[in-house]
Amino acid sequence: MRTSRIRTTALAAVTAALALGLTACGGADGASKAAAGDNAAASAQSRSVSTGDGKTGGDTKENARSTTASGGTDEAGGTDTADAQPCVGDELMVTAEHRFAGQQGDHLLVTASNEGDKPCWVTSYPSVKLGGDVDDAALPHSKKDDQGGDAHLTLQPGGKVYSAVNLFDYGSNHHTANSFAMALRGADGSDGPSYSVDAKGEKPQFSWNEADVLNWNTKKPYDF
Repeated sequence: MRTSRIRTTALAAVTAALALGLTACGGADGASKAAAGDNAAASAQSRSVSTGDGKTGGDTKENARSTTASGGTDEAGGTDTADAQPCVGDELMVTAEHRFAGQQGDHLLVTASNEGDKPCWVTSYPSVKLGGDVDDAALPHSKKDDQGGDAHLTLQPGGKVYSAVNLFDYGSNHHTANSFAMALRGADGSDGPSYSVDAKGEKPQFSWNEADVLNWNTKKPYDF
């Protein structure tokens, strides 16, 4: 396993605000008309980058579906998400919280935050190997999850995305660990480098007989 470049913390919250300000000032009639034209063009470009529901508009530079996870506010930033590069790990902080330990709905809530100064995207679901053994097979995608996991989720600086590792413990012959290996997937489905993530929470140790993983999402799974 490679040395982890993704930092893990106990549910650290990182927020950053990304705002785009457009200002135009006029003097003579000719300058006012030019400024007005610039503002109209800028507004049109901004609308083509991000719609109110966080999806990119029709003038993006790629055809892949894209959703934006914004930092600090509910609105996507002014950066063109079509220019975002895939997240590689250096810019991300990943945390894992063990929730509902020993109860129905037992899972690991995985949160990835963009601590860099540029947007980047993730796709599909994280490649997770419980116990940190990179030679084991990665967990499968949950059959109950949305199968449309090929969208690019763009994280603006300070933005977050979420996944979950569902744990099924049948009470005997189970495995136990307090960490796991995680890798980001590329657009072609291949795994990037693996990093170690420690579970946190009241009971950081977790057990499982079977487990599966949810797609990345801009909303927390099991948020109740």
